[in-house]
Amino acid sequence: MARITGEMKWVIGEAKVFAVATASKDGELNVVPIAFGKVLGEEEILLVDNFMKKTMENLKTNPRIAVSVWKAGDSKGYQFKGDVRIETSGRNFEDGVKMVKAKEPKLSPKAAVIVTVKSIYSITPGPDAGKLLS
Repeated sequence: MARITGEMKWVIGEAKVFAVATASKDGELNVVPIAFGKVLGEEEILLVDNFMKKTMENLKTNPRIAVSVWKAGDSKGYQFKGDVRIETSGRNFEDGVKMVKAKEPKLSPKAAVIVTVKSIYSITPGPDAGKLLS
């Protein structure tokens, strides 16, 4: 299991968008921007499903995901790869609903996508770009 550090948590907290990549059972790729997400702990990230039609179809047959985030301005960024579980009730789902409703009251979140991070890579430009960090 990979560990999300304090600096990584900060970058996730500052991120304006999460680039989320999935693949179908047959390997057809899909990448979408997701607006709502946060760190749940040292090994998990929460993403909120508002409009994830193709993404959710992919995750139901292939529960692997890659999530990239970066801090605009200084270009510090990370890619998190892992497995997901989908929650439509409970504390994580309710936290996701509150996060969305605080900024976009008209939206109706459908699910919480919990990413259990298995590996972390640097996407910061420079000599360590692409380096496995954890």
